[in-house]
Amino acid sequence: MAMVLAAVIAPPSHVPAAAISNSDTFTHHRRLLLFLNSCTCMSQLKQLHAHTIRITSPHHPNTFFLYSRILLFSSLHDLPYAFRVFHQIENPNSFMWNALIRACARSTDRKEQAIALYHRMLEQGSVLQDKHTFPFVLKACAYLFALSEGEQIHAQILKLGFNSDVYINNSLVHLYATCGHLDSAKEVFDGMSERSLVSWNVVIDSLARLGECDAALKLFVEMQKFFEPDGYTIQSIVNACAGLGALSLGMWAHAYALKKFDPDRVNDVLLNTSLVDMYCKSGSLELAQQLFDRMPERDVTSWNSMILGFSSHGEVEAALEYFNSMVRTENLIPNAITFVGVLSACNHGGLVSEGRRYFDVMITEYKIEPELEHYGCLVDLLARSGLIDEALDVVSNMPMRPDLVIWRSLLDACCKQNAGVELSEEMARRVLESEGGVCSAVYVLLSRVYASASRWNDVGMVRKLMTDKGVVKEPGCSSIEVDGVAHEFFAGDTSHPQTEEIYQALDVIEKRLEQVGYSPDSSQAPTVNEAIDGKQNSLRLHSERLAIAFGLLKMKPGMPVRVFKNLRVCVDCHQVTKLISRVFNREIIVRDRVRFHHFKDGACSCMDYW
Repeated sequence: MAMVLAAVIAPPSHVPAAAISNSDTFTHHRRLLLFLNSCTCMSQLKQLHAHTIRITSPHHPNTFFLYSRILLFSSLHDLPYAFRVFHQIENPNSFMWNALIRACARSTDRKEQAIALYHRMLEQGSVLQDKHTFPFVLKACAYLFALSEGEQIHAQILKLGFNSDVYINNSLVHLYATCGHLDSAKEVFDGMSERSLVSWNVVIDSLARLGECDAALKLFVEMQKFFEPDGYTIQSIVNACAGLGALSLGMWAHAYALKKFDPDRVNDVLLNTSLVDMYCKSGSLELAQQLFDRMPERDVTSWNSMILGFSSHGEVEAALEYFNSMVRTENLIPNAITFVGVLSACNHGGLVSEGRRYFDVMITEYKIEPELEHYGCLVDLLARSGLIDEALDVVSNMPMRPDLVIWRSLLDACCKQNAGVELSEEMARRVLESEGGVCSAVYVLLSRVYASASRWNDVGMVRKLMTDKGVVKEPGCSSIEVDGVAHEFFAGDTSHPQTEEIYQALDVIEKRLEQVGYSPDSSQAPTVNEAIDGKQNSLRLHSERLAIAFGLLKMKPGMPVRVFKNLRVCVDCHQVTKLISRVFNREIIVRDRVRFHHFKDGACSCMDYW
């Protein structure tokens, strides 16, 4: 390149550069531009930059254009060099500012400089921002969660009249959603006069990521009136389905991807990992495992999703086996999330020694600092295994303050292990301190402790405290999907259009269970000194029983009944569901607040340890 440049561009040594004619100058600029457009590396660019300085006038308008091309190329390949070029340019135009802002916004360590450059551009006032400036700087704000700066930039956008630009609005939606301000994101989206597929994708993805999964799916239905979903849409929909346990729609999204997308996209590790996660969270562990085992490429996140899936379904051996394959066969380095899955598996299986060992391996071998979730798994494992003193020692030595979940785990273990009223009261006090005195579950657990000790006056006192403080027990709620439609039931619900049929089905179920010797366990029914008949009646109306009855009524024989509940399954409902699976020869999968339970042939995958 150097020899070619010397032969083609350099003027004869006996002719001063100033004496070169306008036509020669034009030729030099044109040839330099030609070489710039075919430039492939920084060494070539630096030679071209040197020739530009030597043979062109800095005040010629074409030279200015050459510098903009040099700056653009260097901003993509050598950012420090681009800054040096930029500082040598007198009065850079908006293109040059934008090129540098964009490069900083895309870099891993200079995003703050993107915002700083924008402010410098604003302060100098010689160049106005244009429609290309804002998407770049807003991207940097979103990455840095710089909401205040983003809001100021939004005000400038409105001032300059760019509020109808679809690209700028997409960036604003992304900024607000990333910073957790969904209302502002939706306000921008709703006010857009023009929307692209990207606009819809940004909002749908934001809703799914922030847990507004129902809203994400509703918006997806609306989007289909205008656009066909692309890979990004499907990825977001799969994540929303995972959040809701919406298996039918998740399977549709998977089928759509297989039918519409090219092989590279179908085999994309990110999409397949999301699908594995969706199948796990929707109660179809078998499909998740089949998909995972067929994936042509798997990263740490893929393995984490599968290990966490096995763990939540109580497949403890499989979770630990896949962990060993990940680190020994695939030679991948586990991260903090991996060990949440591993420790959760040990917790669900009651594997105390293994849990201790993996906790130590995480710290000593992989140099991972335990986080609150890791401590939570270990504390829950120890406490539920009856080692409450050791669990309390772990809590005492934690480098961070225990959260509500840890105190609730200890209180729950105290209740189940009959650890004593005094210790249970202390745990309850800790939870209420963490939650500001409004955690209904604590009052319920404490009332059970008093009830088990026949301290009925204290049970009444707990109920009075709840009333005085306005604390209402969180109602049990279960959902079931039938023919792609989700049906929701609360405890004692009579609002469903087919309530009469459901309650008739409940009566049939009860009679069949009584025939095989079922006797209600009212130990976890409402803890007041009330008649046994009242307790048993409240048990039969628990939300999951209504959902299961509806599933048996409406689903084809042989199809698994999948129920999702917001609270932990009580002892009596657990026993009832085991019996239903045997008497009605139906597999029933229940996801409660903690884990999945697979009921089949009168047994549960949790082995009655949950």
